[in-house]
Formats: sequence, C-alpha cells, structure tokens
Amino acid sequence: MSLNSNKFERIPDRLPPINSIGWVAWVKQNLFGSVSNTLITLLFFYLIFLYIPPFLDWAVFNANISGTDRSVCDDNKSGACWTFVKVRIEQLLFGLYFTLNPDQTWRPILAFIVFACLLIPLVIERTPHKKWLLLTLIILYPVFFVSVVGGGVFGIPESDASQWGGLLLTFALAFVGIVLALPLGILLALGRRSKMPIVRSFSIIYIEFWRGTPLITILFMASVMLPLFFPSGVEFDKVVRAMIGITLFQSAYTAEAVRGGLQAIDKGQTEASMALGMGYWQQTIFIILPQALRISIPSIVNTFIALFKDTSLVSIIGLLDLLKIAQNSSRSLDWNGYDIEAYMFAGLVFWMFCFGMSMYSQKLERKLDTDRNTE
Repeated sequence: MSLNSNKFERIPDRLPPINSIGWVAWVKQNLFGSVSNTLITLLFFYLIFLYIPPFLDWAVFNANISGTDRSVCDDNKSGACWTFVKVRIEQLLFGLYFTLNPDQTWRPILAFIVFACLLIPLVIERTPHKKWLLLTLIILYPVFFVSVVGGGVFGIPESDASQWGGLLLTFALAFVGIVLALPLGILLALGRRSKMPIVRSFSIIYIEFWRGTPLITILFMASVMLPLFFPSGVEFDKVVRAMIGITLFQSAYTAEAVRGGLQAIDKGQTEASMALGMGYWQQTIFIILPQALRISIPSIVNTFIALFKDTSLVSIIGLLDLLKIAQNSSRSLDWNGYDIEAYMFAGLVFWMFCFGMSMYSQKLERKLDTDRNTE
C-alpha cells in the first residue's frame, strides 16, 4: 500500500516467478525434481533418441505405399511395406465373404458408419437426448447390424457368418459381449448380495465357475458341446457359439466389478430409501444402482477392454479375427515375409479401440463427478 492524498491505493499484485508456474515449473518438478528423476528422464530421452528416429525412417520416411504387389517392397527393403495393408485392407477389415463378394462390401461399411454416427454424438458434451441415442445404440443397432451384415431380409443376400473376419468379426464379438454381459452381470451382482439362499448360491457358483475357467476352454466348450444342449436340428454357426461363450464369460467379470460398486454404497442410502417407503426394486433401480455403476466405471471399462483384446482367442475354433486374418494374409504366397506390417496394423486397430474406450470412461467419470481422483 502507498499513501497518496490521504487515501490508500492498492498496488497491483506481482506475478509469481516464471520458474514456479507454467510448463517450466512442471518440467522442473516432474522431470528434474530429484537426482533419480533426473537420471530416469535423461535415460528416457536417450532411448527416444536411440530408437525413435530409426523407427520413423522405417515406418514413415522410407515406407512403401505405392503399387499393387510386393515388387515395390522387394526393391526397397529399408522401409515398411504398407502396400500390403493397402492391397489387403478389405480382407483385414471384413473377412473372406466380403472379399469374395466385393459388390457386398457396402454392407459392413454402412454398419460401421451408422455405429460411428450413433457413438460420436454421445461423446460430444452438448448433444441433446443422449439417453435415446444410447438406447438406440444398445437395442436397435444390433438388429440393424444383423439385418444389414447378416442379410436374409429386405432382399439383402444372406452372408455366411463363418466367413466373417477381420475387424468386422472382432467388433461383432466384442459389441455383443459387452451389450449382453452388462445387464446379466448386474443381475448376477445383485443375486450374489441377495438374502435368498438359492439365488445367492446360484450367483456365486455361476460367477466362480466362469471366472475360474480359461476363455480358451469356454470357446472350445461353446464350439463343441453347446449344440448338445439343444434339440436335434437346431444348429448355431461358430460365430453365434463364440458370442454365447464370450457373453457368459464376460458377465462373471462384470458382475464382480458391479459388486464392488454395490459394496461401496453406504447402508444409510438403503435405510433412507426404506424410510421413504421404497420397495427393493425401487431402491435398487433409482438409488443404489446409479451410484454403484458410477463407482464401478473404471473396473467395468477395464473388463470391456480386456474382452475386446481377448476376442483374438476365437482363432482356436477356426474363426478369422483381425489378428488371425492379418497373420494369414502376411504368410500367403503373395506377401510372405511381411509379418511386422500385419502385426503393427492389427495392433494399431486394437489400440485405437481400447484407447477410445479408456478416454470415454475417464470423461464419463469426470462428468458424473464420483469424488475420486481421475488424473
């Protein structure tokens, strides 16, 4: 403060030192805050300098993308052969049926476009009527997907599901597993906490059985033994069998994730709802479950990400998922020897989907404000 004409005038506050705010302070605190941090940071930058430039030279600057056969790549082996991905892209994305019937590729393309049109607005903050969009995605989109991709209705030729492959098959298995396992897992979680002995015992046995059995074994059981439980003449193709096995397996893990959220709810919530005269299902649907699901978001999404990656195991029952069809394509007579490019493409696609689910779950956590550290 300074005295001027018998009045006090406020002197503007000084700005904090430049090394205590902004990116300079962040770098100083997080990267060079101690001797160990400094050594790790220097080692990290050394590894980046050692490996990133050669990788960029191989993957970007010297990469081959032109041409329609391997001759271009054989002439320039210093770079990646993305020509392989360009030539086999339809097979990698859609599988054998739509590769053998190129006039039908519009069907899976339309299915993916509709899925994106329904999903992207859910991510945008100001999109109105999100609940209706979500219900459309969960309930109506599977019907649309089966009608368009599977065919057999509205004059659309029926496709052989056993010839689906690539990203189309991976997406179908993961989407069905997630959509069906979530409500089944919620019911199992509620059943495990039920006061009725039969319901609780059945839920515990179901969850522990499926959680204790490897997914590979379940896929074998679904492929070989599932038809034995149905009357003669009732048959399911391998894709449907795999979907059933994956759904049953995933529901057990989802149930445990939801149960963790249910246990975190204070008993006072139940007592307060009972004081208001609510019955069991009213308490569960309107009071308990919304809070439990908010708490369980990280665990539930974690199981969904694991499910999306585990779909690659269906190759053991003869289905050509994204990873398997990439492997087979790179070992064909035309493209033998370009396994790295095939695996990198498949890995990038898996990473994009898993990273997208992770980012959306974090955004959902922040929006719902679960009073936890979401950093």
